[in-house]
Amino acid sequence: MLPFGMLLTAIALAPLCFADWWGRHYAKVSFALAAVVVLYYCLGLGASTKVLQTAEEYISFIALIGSLFVVSGGIHINVKGEATPLANTLFLLTGAVLANLLGTTGASMLLIRPWLRMNKYRVTAHHVVFFIFIVSNVGGCLTPIGDPPLFLGYLNGIPFWWVAKSCWPIWLTGVGVLLAMFFVVDARNFKRAPTLVREKETAVETWHFDGLANLFFLAVILAAVFVNHPPFVRELLMISAAAGSYFTTKKPVHEANHFNFHPVKEVAILFIGIFGTMMPALDWLAANAGKLGSAKPAFFYFGSGSLSSVLDNAPTYLSFLSALFGVAGTKDIHALLTQHPAAIVAVSAGSVFFGANTYIGNGPNFMVKAIADHQKVHTPTFVGYVMKFTLPFMVPMLLLVWLIFFRS
Repeated sequence: MLPFGMLLTAIALAPLCFADWWGRHYAKVSFALAAVVVLYYCLGLGASTKVLQTAEEYISFIALIGSLFVVSGGIHINVKGEATPLANTLFLLTGAVLANLLGTTGASMLLIRPWLRMNKYRVTAHHVVFFIFIVSNVGGCLTPIGDPPLFLGYLNGIPFWWVAKSCWPIWLTGVGVLLAMFFVVDARNFKRAPTLVREKETAVETWHFDGLANLFFLAVILAAVFVNHPPFVRELLMISAAAGSYFTTKKPVHEANHFNFHPVKEVAILFIGIFGTMMPALDWLAANAGKLGSAKPAFFYFGSGSLSSVLDNAPTYLSFLSALFGVAGTKDIHALLTQHPAAIVAVSAGSVFFGANTYIGNGPNFMVKAIADHQKVHTPTFVGYVMKFTLPFMVPMLLLVWLIFFRS
């Protein structure tokens, strides 16, 4: 597990301590650490099947992330005026709802650019981070489309609407608390803004949409999510939709969105390292999760959540679902839904909510940061994100959800 720990440390501290060096060499670090683990699994353990399975998961991950990035980059939403705290809060609420229809990745890539534009006169780090909290993570807790862990649950037999019926009070609490926190922070920021800025941001609101033909390609990607056989047809459909979008979108639309492939390139490279080096951690978890606790919801909420903050939340979800099967003594998902529904809800909420705790907790997080950085918007470092935003805002919300829903 040492290469995984080294990679997480590098992602957290290298941009802060030696940013120029990291910017030039992060790909080499990611590839080298992944290679150490991959070679160990193939040559030392003879576990090439595990490596191929992880490679397949990575291809599926980057095909979804990349295709949504390209297609959303072909839709330009021009918003002027009304960037008041109330309008911003309603925008984030809309994003939280859309996350369940388009996925957290689709909603994030579609809305992050207009979000930055409508706040351009006073955009600060809290605009980026709360967008990640709400749209890129917590908002997608109601449907299997919303976040990859829930989709894996659906593929394993959990009914499509069971999540919405079981998780909506938790979703409402989590989103509601974060929106209230954001409103208070944004109102203070708005009051500190110069009078001229406030006048510009409260001018008559106008919305203009370009590239709406890309909604067809977006629908193709979302439909492809449910294609399981034969192998890689789903990914080919996604890539084809992305190619169709890219080559049919008019150049002025891409220019208006400042579209380029740098954000998705950075995510693809870093997550090669993450997927490659996290295999030992996930294997250990699969072997030992059932020994770590009982079927108490709090254990599964904090267990799946804590690891989802630094591991990919989809395999973490599956590992804890497997642990729950072991604790319950059954492989029947319907029996599990009857006997331990609160534990399944805890795994679902923990995997989705805690993914907001770090930049690497969920795929869209890093992409939102990369887009904001490209547009010269100040974003906190990895450590600054955790210290300035996760601890004072996310952690109280997560504890409140535990207190209300999972303590007993």
